[in-house]
Amino acid sequence: MEKRKNKPVRMEEMRRRIRYLLVFSGLLAAFCVIIVLNINTGNVHISVSEILNILFGQAKQDANYSIIWKIRLPRVLMAALLGGALSLSGFLLQTFFANPIAGPFVLGISSGAKMVVALTMIVFLKYFSRVSSYTLIIAAFIGSLIATGFILLMSRKINHMATLLVAGIMIGYICSAVTDFVVTFAEDSDIVNLHGWSQGSFSGMSWSNVKVAFVLIAVTVVITFLYSKPIGAYQLGEAYARSAGVNIRVFRVLLILLSSMLSGCVTAFAGPVSFVGIAVPFLVKRMLNTARPLIVIPGTFLGGAVFCMGCDLIARMAFAPLELNISTVTSIFGAPVVIFMMLHRQKGRE
Repeated sequence: MEKRKNKPVRMEEMRRRIRYLLVFSGLLAAFCVIIVLNINTGNVHISVSEILNILFGQAKQDANYSIIWKIRLPRVLMAALLGGALSLSGFLLQTFFANPIAGPFVLGISSGAKMVVALTMIVFLKYFSRVSSYTLIIAAFIGSLIATGFILLMSRKINHMATLLVAGIMIGYICSAVTDFVVTFAEDSDIVNLHGWSQGSFSGMSWSNVKVAFVLIAVTVVITFLYSKPIGAYQLGEAYARSAGVNIRVFRVLLILLSSMLSGCVTAFAGPVSFVGIAVPFLVKRMLNTARPLIVIPGTFLGGAVFCMGCDLIARMAFAPLELNISTVTSIFGAPVVIFMMLHRQKGRE
């Protein structure tokens, strides 16, 4: 009798594992295909066989070698790293606020990072003529924390989540207004640099950028993954998390710090990128049909990498040689997902 009861449970577990395997296999396949497409397409077309020869050191160092190693490969790797970081940041914020519409762009966190980075760039370019990646990351992290701090202060007064999201949007507008005001008084050369960066783009990435971003994002992702169990308990409610031994106050601070580091890193290197942090976690959770952090965290990171690499390919090639801003493309594909989420939630309440 007990064997008969356990059989449906085992079958359900097997179906779940097969689903996970199919989703991750599909994402990995898409990841590999999009990397190849990003490397071999552009103003100069490079065949797949030549790409493999160059990557494995079997080709001479010619123009195509420089195009791949100095331009296209760093760019596609940064798109993957930053896309994964932004998606994971969105997942952490959605866990913190218990709302799938929460994300670094919607809550004004990206705008806060943008504001402080813009101020830093103007000051450093004026007095030191250059600004390092580490300085921009620290500035973006501080800006993310400032915006998040205001949201947390308002969350004590505002209990309704929809109103809190609107307040986050207003914070984003205020930060953008401050940024525009500061740029008005900046020098012309600084304005050119700021304008290109503020529109969002993965262009101009170097191997030094890749190394810095990889170290920071890898450390943050590992810490997030190690906290999968507390995150899972927190998803079931604060009372349950406390009963499971989670220190809620410390844990909430940790979620904010991890999310701010991830979103700040993205803003520092690529500027503000919209809707990725909301759309990708939602799509990944629906594909996997689970919210278990142990499964969703790697899935969200990989999904964000695929999504941003694909959007970057479209941004480069849709109207080549003219290049679109990355936020333009992510908004085209991400905004409809957010609208669907809102309609789906409203329908579920009726």
